[in-house]
Parts: sequence; C-alpha cells; structure tokens
Amino acid sequence: MQASACPQRARPLPNARHAFRAAVLLAVALCAGTQALAADPAARWVVPYTAGGGSDLATRIVAQKIAPVLHQNIVVDNKPGGATILAAQDVAKARADGATLLTAGQGTLVLNPALYRKLPYDAGKDFTLVTSLVKLPVVLVTNPALPVKTLPEFIGWLKAGQGKATYASVGTGSPHHLSAELLLDRVQATAVHAPYKGTPPALQDVAGGQVDFMMADLSAAVPLIRAGRLRAIALPAEQRSAVLPDVPTFAEAGLSGFTAFAWQGVVLPAGTPPATVDKLNAAIAAALKDPAVVKQMQELGLEPMGDTRAGFAEFVERERAKWGALIRAHKIVLD
Repeated sequence: MQASACPQRARPLPNARHAFRAAVLLAVALCAGTQALAADPAARWVVPYTAGGGSDLATRIVAQKIAPVLHQNIVVDNKPGGATILAAQDVAKARADGATLLTAGQGTLVLNPALYRKLPYDAGKDFTLVTSLVKLPVVLVTNPALPVKTLPEFIGWLKAGQGKATYASVGTGSPHHLSAELLLDRVQATAVHAPYKGTPPALQDVAGGQVDFMMADLSAAVPLIRAGRLRAIALPAEQRSAVLPDVPTFAEAGLSGFTAFAWQGVVLPAGTPPATVDKLNAAIAAALKDPAVVKQMQELGLEPMGDTRAGFAEFVERERAKWGALIRAHKIVLD
C-alpha cells in the first residue's frame, strides 16, 4: 500500500503533545503548498517547427513577456515534422486546462485541411482560437553563386534551366511551397521542390549550394543575407522591409500584383474554459502592443499581429476560403 505524501494524524504521547501538534501543522502547511504548486505546473507552448525560425522566435518573445503576467512559467516545446501535423495532434489531445498552447498558422488551420484527405485532428473542432500572433514576411533568396542579382535575371535563368532548378521549402503544402509554386506559375517556369522540416536547415542548404533558391522567412534569412551567404532578390510584399531597405519589392522589380506572407496564431485544445481563453488573449494582445516587443520583432523582420477572438476567427475563415480554392484549383492532394 502506497503511503500518502502528507502525514496522517496519530495519537501523541502526553509529554510531547504540543511539539507533535506544531510538527503536524507545519507538515500540513508544507503539503498544501506543494499541492498548490503542483496544480499550476509550467505551461507548454508547442511550436511545430525547429528552433530558430520566425515562428519559433515570435513564440519565444511573446512567451517570455506574458509569463510574469500569467504568473506561470512557459516552456517552449519544438515539435517539428509532418507538416505541423505531429504538433497539432499532440495539442488536440491535450487537457483543455490552458496549460498547453500551440503556435498555429496556415499550415495547421488552413492548408492541411485542404491538402490532406484524412488528418488525425479536426482544425475546426479540436482547437479553440485565441488570437493571431505574427505575420512572417517572405523573401526570395538564392545561392550567391547563381548568375542572377535581379528578379528579371532570376526569371530568365529559371526559364533557361528548363525545370532543372531546385527550390527549398519547409514542407509540401507549406506557405513557402505554395508561394513558390504560384511564382513559378506566374512566370511560366518549373523547378524541382526540395521539402525540409524547418527553415534553418532549408536555408543552410540554399547557402551551401545544395538547393538553388527559396521563398524564405525574412526573419530567418536576414542574418545569412547580411553575411553574404544568401542573395536577396526581391520581397513579395507591398512595401520594402526596414531590415532590408535595399531589397526591392516584386512590384518595384517588375512583377506587379504578386504578394505572399506567412502568419501564425495561437490556439488551445477545444473545450478550454472561456475565461482562460480570454485571459490568454488579453495577455498576448498586450504583449504584441508593447513597444519593446514590437521593436524586437521588427528588428527580426517580423510583424506583430494580434486580434480579438472573433476577429481572429473571421481572419481564419477568409484564409480557408482563399487557400482552399487555390489548392483545389492546382489539385494538390496529400495522403
């Protein structure tokens, strides 16, 4: 029979009654304190990508900011693989007590439901939407050894290669993959897709020459661009980035009407109490408006988002309609 962690009261000897009572009260107090701590363990914030990418960096910045507000330690748990499915499945099955969060964006909430015939989670039923988190601008980068410096030169080189060029992404059906496919369709060219399990290893292979180019997270690519290990060709954005002011937008480089970006939000397991969700939404929203957080993210090439629960839900629905139509049009289906 297993003994209890807290002492059971026993009959004391007459000459030790007062000392025994004091010891029991102290032990009970310590036991109660231990139970209180055990009831509020560290929260686990799951990120479905390897450490070092834009989504991971944004998560860590916000987690550090809101931990004191929530009076709870937050441990970031990187769980890459399976096009975010492994992490999503993990969180979908977690207890709905607010202690398990998931960084979830297009891949988890929008793209996978349109790409896969069958998923081990239901994006519409297994999660409670909390808020949008961050926009991750992308940039077209190439290996510096390629004989291209501008977007027109890149397009010309791409077409001349007749499908032999290679490009990296963080997985089939990821925003990086789909934006690259859209670019190829737009310029009427083809290339070989090389999927990776995260942004850092993909960028390292582009820098090393194993892969030719990538539509990459700006935040993760900037250090390699500044070090001369990657060449930034253009940004598929409406305006230039403050971290790469000399890199033109696609429109400035001669390809108008083409924009692309990735985004991430925060979700909890379905059934999480509304009060818990509201508290987390308020904490994250406040963090994303904090000047220090905004500056830190902007220096990394990230754009803070943040929204009400209803606003985030409406945004997700618009994204599902947009990307779902695109995926069906291109007949991209994964098993």
